[in-house]
Amino acid sequence: MIGPGTRVLVTGGSSGIGAATAEAFAARGCHVVVVGRNVAALTELARRIGGASCVADLTDPHAIDTVCSEADKADVLVAAAGQGWAGRLIDTPDGDMETLVGVNMLAPMRLARAALLGMRRRSGGHLVFVSSIAGHMAVADEAVYSATKAAMNAFAASIRHEASPHGVGVSVVVPGVVDTAFFSRRGTPYSRRFPRPVPAEAVAERIVRAVEHRRPEVFVPRWLRFPARLRGVAPHLTDALQRRFG
Repeated sequence: MIGPGTRVLVTGGSSGIGAATAEAFAARGCHVVVVGRNVAALTELARRIGGASCVADLTDPHAIDTVCSEADKADVLVAAAGQGWAGRLIDTPDGDMETLVGVNMLAPMRLARAALLGMRRRSGGHLVFVSSIAGHMAVADEAVYSATKAAMNAFAASIRHEASPHGVGVSVVVPGVVDTAFFSRRGTPYSRRFPRPVPAEAVAERIVRAVEHRRPEVFVPRWLRFPARLRGVAPHLTDALQRRFG
């Protein structure tokens, strides 16, 4: 159970899913440490929820060391920071590839290792990785992003085996389109009529419940589980549907 005394570390806390998740845990009495790059936003959020802030760029190895120190003390780690990039692979700059891999893969892996070491000592805890439906559906023009999210799905499933004997839960939360600044930051705003974006608060609430009920995988909205599973058994069909409907 989570509540007063539970120490929660949330990356990507400057805005979007990360900020909403920090507020959701704080509402349950947890002490929340938010990690991000926006000093003003983090400071204000930490003040509002009675938590603490840790300003860090997750592409900086030295900054990661500082965040790992916080992760070692966390009862719950929520890896919510994410970087996007939309466009053809042949047009993707090397620097953007490195940023995507660094923020979406390497940083959560290093933080999970640090958190797991601390949780093993305390015989309990929970790791949460915010993935994406793109990691299941192989979205066109998001090859590197999709690959990083698919990697995190496999990473979480793998470490669940070593975490479980020590009382540590591992959850993957798989959102679809979320109403945040993510799409504008990646350079291509979301313009489709369907699926409709869900609020960040809805994802945050499912993250908290995933920890409370130790759920290994959560889709937001729930119906996204169907296309994800369909691709697992009929990849040619789902690829054809994606080419037809986008």
